[in-house]
Amino acid sequence: MPFSMLLNGFGNAKPELMQELKLPESVGVTVLQNTPWTALEGDEDPTANSIVQGYLNTLKAQGLNPSEQGIWFQSGASLLVENQGKIPIPAASLTKITTSLAALETWGPQHQFDTTIAVTGPIQNGVLQGDLVISGGGDAMFVWEEAIALGNTLNQLGIQQVAGDLVISGNFMMNFEVNPAKAGAFLYQSLNSKTWPADLADQHSQMKPKPAKPTIAIKGSVRLGDMPNARAIIQHKSLPLLHLVKRLNVYSNNVMAETLSQLLGGAGPTQQKAASSASLPPGELQLINGSGLGTENRIAPHASTIMFSAIARYAERNGFTVSDLFPISGIDVGTLIDRNIPKNAVVKTGTLNEVSALSGVMPTQNRGLVWFSIINRGTNLDGLRQQQDVLLNRLQAHWGIPKTRSKIITPTPAINTPTSLLGAPDRNIAVGN
Repeated sequence: MPFSMLLNGFGNAKPELMQELKLPESVGVTVLQNTPWTALEGDEDPTANSIVQGYLNTLKAQGLNPSEQGIWFQSGASLLVENQGKIPIPAASLTKITTSLAALETWGPQHQFDTTIAVTGPIQNGVLQGDLVISGGGDAMFVWEEAIALGNTLNQLGIQQVAGDLVISGNFMMNFEVNPAKAGAFLYQSLNSKTWPADLADQHSQMKPKPAKPTIAIKGSVRLGDMPNARAIIQHKSLPLLHLVKRLNVYSNNVMAETLSQLLGGAGPTQQKAASSASLPPGELQLINGSGLGTENRIAPHASTIMFSAIARYAERNGFTVSDLFPISGIDVGTLIDRNIPKNAVVKTGTLNEVSALSGVMPTQNRGLVWFSIINRGTNLDGLRQQQDVLLNRLQAHWGIPKTRSKIITPTPAINTPTSLLGAPDRNIAVGN
């Protein structure tokens, strides 16, 4: 049954039809229009098909194989147009959609990763008579701002100097450096403002509100090791997961994505969790990591679209929106710099040497929210990005530019609190005596 017919007769829909669609009888038309969960054929859009065919012909004229270009456009349950839509192909950083969904479903949007700061001796006259021990718990965004705030908390606890070493243990990274020795060197440097390099001083000058400059002189060096008898003095909380996911996707940060995937158990459990959460058909999602690096990561355009909409449903159930998790065209920069994607579309980009991909949701007047994925194989990446933007704008022109913005793709101001800022001091919690 064409979806337009289903909508027209929805008010009088029989329970048998609702049961067949696995929907409660109370579900509204808005949900049907905005939330794809399956694709009902028979409501394809001939004009959209013509636009997409022209797009594919352009790629073919440039020497690209149309059978290697994956496309999926869907509004509600209406499949509008597709090309090789259920064939898994290299999808680059669209893989991060998978990791985002699996992480949110596993831990929840407010989950925080702990870094424990401990000492091996007493604090006497401003001097820690022992080692300062950092035990990481997988915080993927411990950066300069976080280290500055930690240094100030240590100063407030009376530590001006450390007689021993800075000891790094556990899963600690800093400034997206996963090598614990190098991450420790960053932290060593950041705790004493008297020896800051120019880039760190500049970073501090841009922080709002501007914090004090920490001064902790460490006499020893950075070393690795477990210190089970160290006494915890501070529990550092990471940004809440939903803010980590937003930053991960705006900048398509590979280290953050792979860190989350590894904490989930690796590529296999990440794939299984996301596929189950989105009810994906078998074979449409094939991962070797959580970041998208490598052409062995393969995702069907249909699967990418359905996972993106599954995240939107998850966000709505939990009091925020998909735009709080992915970059918004016209607002966020990051990977969207120099793009001409329709305004207020919420998207995820993907790029490898021979892959350019884009997935997300685009607002329209006549079709409501259109959920889509475009995955191109080719080496002219700038050209492919430009043609993706042209395709989206042509389709939006066909379906109409909306006059109002759907709540489903509107950011949620209430989630932006002082705690959600990098370097927020109240995420350093003093513990012990």
